[in-house]
Amino acid sequence: MTRVRVESFNISLGGYGAGPSQDINNPLGVGGAGLHQWAFPTRTFQQKLFGVDSGTTGIDDDLAARGFKNVGAWILGRNMFAPIRGAWPDLSWKGWWGDNPPYHVPVFVLTHHARPSIQMEGNTTFHFVTGGIHEALDQARKAARIVYKRAN
Repeated sequence: MTRVRVESFNISLGGYGAGPSQDINNPLGVGGAGLHQWAFPTRTFQQKLFGVDSGTTGIDDDLAARGFKNVGAWILGRNMFAPIRGAWPDLSWKGWWGDNPPYHVPVFVLTHHARPSIQMEGNTTFHFVTGGIHEALDQARKAARIVYKRAN
């Protein structure tokens, strides 16, 4: 049976995981980057998000690296994928990360607006799920089993 885990999720004392007013210039919302200041300088985040072979090591990097280990699929809210609200105006937006997102496994994006899957470099495919969290979880579990079988 696949396991579900929430890993390296940042949350404010007020219960927020991002700042208000997310847009193209503020992917984590206004002031939202402050929640993640521990992670950005780590070797793991520098490599995974920016393709840079540098960064800090130590307990913060250990925690960041743990968040990417043994993951067979990811589930993201739509805001983690795009600043776009409502129906997709076009299909040009492919995420915040460029051609090679850091996930390298299937990613299931919760949304109210259907969109075709997007295959990216590094084995990342974004699938857009309109049926809610339970549907996304079912699809992610199936995908994770496939990823696990390929790896073993």
